[in-house]
Amino acid sequence: MSSNSTWDQNANLFQNSPYIYFPTEWVCATLLSLFALSTLIHVGQAIYFRIWWLFPTAVVAGILEVLGWTGRTWSSLNAKPFTPYLMQITTTIIAPTPLVAANFIILGQVITRLGPRYSRLSARWYTILFVSCDIVALVVQAIGGAAASNAVNQHKDPGPGGNIMLGGIVFQLAAIVVYVALALEFLLRYTRNQPIHDRNLVLERRRRTDIRMKLMLLGMCLMTIFIFIRSVYRTIELAGGWTGRIIQTQVLFNVLDGAMICLAMYTLNILHPGLLLQKTSLDRGDDTPVESKQAEKAEP
Repeated sequence: MSSNSTWDQNANLFQNSPYIYFPTEWVCATLLSLFALSTLIHVGQAIYFRIWWLFPTAVVAGILEVLGWTGRTWSSLNAKPFTPYLMQITTTIIAPTPLVAANFIILGQVITRLGPRYSRLSARWYTILFVSCDIVALVVQAIGGAAASNAVNQHKDPGPGGNIMLGGIVFQLAAIVVYVALALEFLLRYTRNQPIHDRNLVLERRRRTDIRMKLMLLGMCLMTIFIFIRSVYRTIELAGGWTGRIIQTQVLFNVLDGAMICLAMYTLNILHPGLLLQKTSLDRGDDTPVESKQAEKAEP
């Protein structure tokens, strides 16, 4: 059976609700409040720590999620209008993309502090390469979202627009996989003291990781896991089509999309680079542990 005929058979369901279900009000209101609070915290943290790149990344992601969940909350009160449905189609698809870029930037800063010689790419190139991939994914998803929204608004099959969005999500998912592989290689080489570059300058002691750096690495890991789960879900969801069982199951969206990105946002709030990547002896290029320096000073 063709996708068009399937869409025609289900089109009457969209007359009552374009979701084919009725969004649960308390769930929508709760996630809307959580995203709004996290976004406000990110704004305050960005200003306090003067980390301006958080505005086009975490803050923008939060604003888009707020818009998306505003649309879903609106739909929970009246599911028939298409305007809130169109709001949440585009915004919840593209919202996590800027947040992924934040993770890419943080990895570059971690590499700078722990030792670029253990990394296959320089910190600068990590930022340029993966943020560029993120921008491409964002543009593709936005184009697809706009096409799908326009089709739904005209009561046409949004399948072609959904396929474009699917391509953007798959591209982003592939970029995340490559990012994880390179990050794991860097951490393994750092742990084993096996540099890729400047091997003749191998030090007896690696730059040690203090508790703050370990917490930052934990934060990166958790954010990546949450975003990866969400990306896999959206890939499977859109691959199943607009009349598929997954896209028509509200609890999957609430848990695997909304909750995952909410957890990623709050992970960055709590394990924040402003708190955990403050300047230490590592930033001054000193490879000697602090304890060793103090012991040297104490010697006669």
